[in-house]
Amino acid sequence: MQTRTIGPFTVSAIGLGCMNLSHAYGVPPSPEQAERLLLAALDAGVTLFDTAALYGFGANEELVGRVLKAHRSRITLASKGGMAGVRGEDGVVRRVIDGRPEALRRNCEDSLRRLGTDVIDLYYLHRWHKEVPVEDSVGALSDLVRAGKVRTIGLSEVSAATIRKAHAVHPITAVQTEYSLWTRNPEIAVLEACRAIGAAFVAFSPLARAYLTDTLHDVATLDAKDIRRPMPRFAPQNYAANLQLLQPYVAFAREVGCTPAQLALAWLLHKAPHIVPIPGTTNLAHLQEDLDAAKVQLTPAQMAQAEALIGQHNVVGPRYAPQATGEVDTENFA
Repeated sequence: MQTRTIGPFTVSAIGLGCMNLSHAYGVPPSPEQAERLLLAALDAGVTLFDTAALYGFGANEELVGRVLKAHRSRITLASKGGMAGVRGEDGVVRRVIDGRPEALRRNCEDSLRRLGTDVIDLYYLHRWHKEVPVEDSVGALSDLVRAGKVRTIGLSEVSAATIRKAHAVHPITAVQTEYSLWTRNPEIAVLEACRAIGAAFVAFSPLARAYLTDTLHDVATLDAKDIRRPMPRFAPQNYAANLQLLQPYVAFAREVGCTPAQLALAWLLHKAPHIVPIPGTTNLAHLQEDLDAAKVQLTPAQMAQAEALIGQHNVVGPRYAPQATGEVDTENFA
């Protein structure tokens, strides 16, 4: 496996996003299947594993901690706080964004316990809580670094201006945001901001939530609780239009000599050396397919053709519904 750098860590060029082993895309796999997937990734050379307090309301951290605890020295472990499940008076657990220092300290302690580790290598502010100055939230995370509970700090779904404010308080090691052929927002300013401060850019949903794998052809088949259902690009009419873009892209991947998923991941790896994609999967064959993307070589002309086939100029629908759009700080195209 090729490697890339995230702060002081040398990690596999392609990491593993662990969210869908517990959360988000319908019924998660069985614990046994999830364990096989995690161990297969480890055996294949993956060393960056990404989880969060939010995923499965703690269940994903418990899974990752239980399965990988014996291999802790071999991996770079990333998790996130500032957005977690909170049980209300009615007994229902709901997602809450809370970037107050006391909440972040509590989130971190809970994550350490669930992960079964003394320290988290890369701890992200999952969302900037806009009622709390980002300097205050990052200051609390820097306290966790000084306490030896966190090694480095990251941010998720923030703008270049917020990155600079945060970095002035404590060095930012990584910024995580959605980035793929069909979501180019980081190209507005965040990729350059990361490069300027020496931070890695960790690309989540690099396969466009399965769109770029050419395996999701009918959104009506999505589980009722699948998080893609309220996303505008997956609305039936919009998705039908987006599917029209996919077949020329699939044909182009065939010309390149790889699968559509591998083309999408190889495109990210070729965009800049500080980009680390973290695709997620529950399928062992898809895992190996994703990791083999690191072997795909693209010419500048092939990069340009991929970008012309699918991009901001022709994808139909914004990536988030209005509420979710209001919760993030990333720059948007006009």
